[in-house]
Amino acid sequence: MSTPTSQIRNFAIIAHIDHGKSTLADRLIQLTGGLELREMKEQVLDSMDIERERGITIKAQTVRLYYKARDGKDYVLNLIDTPGHVDFAYEVNRSLAACEGSLLVVDASQGVEAQTLANVYQAINNNHEIVPILNKIDLPAAEPEKVKAQIEEVIGIDASNAIEISAKTGLNIPEVLEAIVTRLPAPKGDENATLKALLVDSWYDVYLGVVVLVRVVDGTLKKGQRIRMMGTKAAYDIEQVGIITPKKVAVEALGPGEIGFFTASIKEVADTRVGDTITDDRKPVDAPLPGFRPSQPVVFCGLFPVDAAQFEQLRGAVSKLRLNDASFTYEMETSAALGFGFRCGFLGLLHLEIVEERLAREFNLELIATAPSVIYEIDLTDNTTIEIHNPVDMPEVTRIKEIREPWIRAVIITPDEYLGSVLKLCQDRRGAQVELTYVGARAMVTYDLPLNEVVFDFYDRLKSVSRGYASFDYHITERHPADLVRLTILVNGEPVDALAMLVHRTRAEMRGRAMCEKLKELIPPHMFQVPIQAAIGGKIIARETVRALRKDVTAKCYGGDATRKRKLLDKQKEGKKRMRQYGKVDIPQEAFIAALKVDG
Repeated sequence: MSTPTSQIRNFAIIAHIDHGKSTLADRLIQLTGGLELREMKEQVLDSMDIERERGITIKAQTVRLYYKARDGKDYVLNLIDTPGHVDFAYEVNRSLAACEGSLLVVDASQGVEAQTLANVYQAINNNHEIVPILNKIDLPAAEPEKVKAQIEEVIGIDASNAIEISAKTGLNIPEVLEAIVTRLPAPKGDENATLKALLVDSWYDVYLGVVVLVRVVDGTLKKGQRIRMMGTKAAYDIEQVGIITPKKVAVEALGPGEIGFFTASIKEVADTRVGDTITDDRKPVDAPLPGFRPSQPVVFCGLFPVDAAQFEQLRGAVSKLRLNDASFTYEMETSAALGFGFRCGFLGLLHLEIVEERLAREFNLELIATAPSVIYEIDLTDNTTIEIHNPVDMPEVTRIKEIREPWIRAVIITPDEYLGSVLKLCQDRRGAQVELTYVGARAMVTYDLPLNEVVFDFYDRLKSVSRGYASFDYHITERHPADLVRLTILVNGEPVDALAMLVHRTRAEMRGRAMCEKLKELIPPHMFQVPIQAAIGGKIIARETVRALRKDVTAKCYGGDATRKRKLLDKQKEGKKRMRQYGKVDIPQEAFIAALKVDG
């Protein structure tokens, strides 16, 4: 018999990065006895090494807890721990759709941050009941009253009964469990109706194939049942049904309101679309659940192996990563400078960094990444429209009628003293200010910015101008026409396609000059002069020259006529000229990486 819906609570924990979501999840698991003390470790739900080291959550994780409340009833609590970083907003979105309520965790010393806002609005859009929780109350800098006022002022929800806790020391955690039971609503659902379940997540298991995490809305999901995915129209026989209590535990069936997993010999994660509706194959429901938007890649870059012989290894590695991360896309491409590689699409720069790091770690690959770029829409003179995300694919200037680039609406919250630097940074990146308001002592700035300017190193620059205090959140708005040109870098007269990029005409010269100066430092001297040039079309806009190495050919001349030395030097000059004609320049790998990080 499955648990009655009145005794089930499905909830998510939402917060800004580093406000203590995963630590609170640890305490809840510990207190309800989900794991024994010897099995507990920090950030128990963060299963990847990278998550532990960086102290961030990348994948949303789920766990079922059993709790005996003060009213004497036994409750089943399904907790979903969500990522806080802006790149993984789609993870947050799908987790919230599976729940009825959220715990909003706010750091009592830092207050409301940009992503606290973004995630709360997502929860409100999903009609969630929200319980505010002030964490890190044990810190000397904690100001609970001030932060409560801030929550009411900025988010507009009542914070008078916010629970003050310290997830680290375990202070007041029982109150949180009581609040989940008393203040959050129970799920609704009809056990006798046709099966209707939401696909929340899926991951690849070497032994079981694809493991699918589902939230049952109506009906029951049981072993041996034949189910159909409404999005992909594929049908499968269920082999195993279970729940996660961080350990996987097999059960007979999942009823309405329950969250659990099943396996059905599914080969690829790509076959299980997140947000899809799962129903009974013999008696399907009429309409699917309102699904999620599928995640769209926003940032593209080329990934190439440093050693060309590792290409096959890279091919295997990206296809394995794709098994577990359906938001990551790739297609093959070749580059004259770097050989064979893949053009990959990511949700943002952190996602790119994480994927790169996972490829390096889990598959022992050394990679070069080209400059990140975004999707541009180009109207051609023959009235067709194309989309490009690789600067190399840009058509001839004479064929282009208009180029449109994606823009974002960014919300930045910063202490007042750094406001000037933040505004200057946004202006430098072609931003347009929308509004500026104050949240207590901190300024909240809303800006419209071109995504092209943000994907490069905007986040790093923002953190450095605000000494790490500014927080940043964005969503993509629409495309606007832009005067963009392709900046090509020529080394010894040869274009290096890996360094080509699309930049705004007003910034092209500055960016080109900075790239040339950087490459001059990074390319080692050869036996001949190496010119480095930046060009737009056929026009050279910047140039630097790497001086030639000079071998002392006159060392063996001792005494005698000066014409002997002259003759040797002339001979050397001839050789250098010839070498220059055929000379191949070696660009070291670190030169690519460093040149792409240059900030105009």
